[in-house]
Amino acid sequence: MLKDLLKNYHIILASGSPRRHQFLKELDIPFIVRTKPVKEVYPENLKREQITNYLAQLKAEVFLKELKDNEILITSDTIVWHQDKALGKPETTSEAFKMLESLSGKTHEVISSVTFTTNELQETVSNVTKVTFKELTKFEIDHYIINYHPLDKAGAYGIQEWIGLIGITHVEGSYFNVVGLPTHLVYRCLVDIASGKNL
Repeated sequence: MLKDLLKNYHIILASGSPRRHQFLKELDIPFIVRTKPVKEVYPENLKREQITNYLAQLKAEVFLKELKDNEILITSDTIVWHQDKALGKPETTSEAFKMLESLSGKTHEVISSVTFTTNELQETVSNVTKVTFKELTKFEIDHYIINYHPLDKAGAYGIQEWIGLIGITHVEGSYFNVVGLPTHLVYRCLVDIASGKNL
């Protein structure tokens, strides 16, 4: 269905994430991957989806001068919001351990924003999912970090990996948002763009 609606468009996914690539394939969306380095820095006064909105739009800026009329650029950002602060991707294993230790036995929010950019419009949508962890032992955290190397993941974990299987007790909202992309919003927004509707 979506492939037919988008037949006059070229979709550009500005992400190196294999999880996001797989989602678009499973949505049956033809796309190409095009990435550019962006320093992911945001103003300190921003909170929650203000952060992910800002960063998703920031990632689109470097493409603006080269977009063609029939191209739709998709950029996105995800953070873990916990105890009134954003947890991004850890830079070291010790930082990853501290993140997981802070999430242990508590509920946090996973916030994602997706920006759709064409030569005629730019729209950003966001999604929030609440995730609850059981009390994690030091052994469990160490085992996960050593064997799964989660330094490329916001909050230092992947819900689809071992730590999610043994540690997550409750999810309120979109599971796929936690994996890396609110797929229901991507689908809806692309249908709207292809149909000429306002997002």
